[in-house]
Amino acid sequence: MPILPEQVVTHGVPRRCRFRRLGTVEYKSARALQQQLAGARSANHSPDTLLLLEHPPTYTLGYNANSKNVLASNQWIEENNIAVYNVDRGGDVTFHGPGQLIGYPVIRLAAKGPREVVSYIRRLEKVLISVLECWGIRGTRLKKPSGHGYYTGVWVAGEKIAAIGIKVDVNQVTHHGFALNVHTDLSYFNKIIPCGIEGKSVTSLSHILGKQVAMEEVMDRVELAFQGVFDVEPV
Repeated sequence: MPILPEQVVTHGVPRRCRFRRLGTVEYKSARALQQQLAGARSANHSPDTLLLLEHPPTYTLGYNANSKNVLASNQWIEENNIAVYNVDRGGDVTFHGPGQLIGYPVIRLAAKGPREVVSYIRRLEKVLISVLECWGIRGTRLKKPSGHGYYTGVWVAGEKIAAIGIKVDVNQVTHHGFALNVHTDLSYFNKIIPCGIEGKSVTSLSHILGKQVAMEEVMDRVELAFQGVFDVEPV
């Protein structure tokens, strides 16, 4: 399986990481589990963990989100039984739902400061880019129109296929993570301005390939890529 260069080097035995596949989990329950695991990781009572799961239809807004980027009416949200949460991650509004692979890494970063946080985000992007390569899809980072900096996430031919929004707590443990559209119902994104970026559409792995892709296979690829990019071995 292709793994991108610039992997993390630990100069010794790879760190351990527990991989957990949880199926479909309501957003608040998944958030509570992350917080529980983060506490255990901070106290060195557990190894790094990567949670892989799906959510029921949910819109989340990061702490910098603009509520005007939610285009759907409250009535439509209620009629379609969609949960909405303001959350403590970076980024704007996004959608989570069936057919979208959610990855929540609960890992301790090696150093403090913005540079380490940016490096962590870049590594998450590399994991997802590597996964897409397994299906012959070229995922990239997308440069901002100003030419300065890049949008967070992974893009295919100008369409967003994966969103990333994180939090790093005072103990340097990560929360939240990434959302990769596998066979997501993309119509939910029409009711928001995804990640607050106007004029950009959203795509999925199955949409690009023109066929259904099994979630289990994608999870297999994500776990392998994560092990390579973050230099961890499964517990």
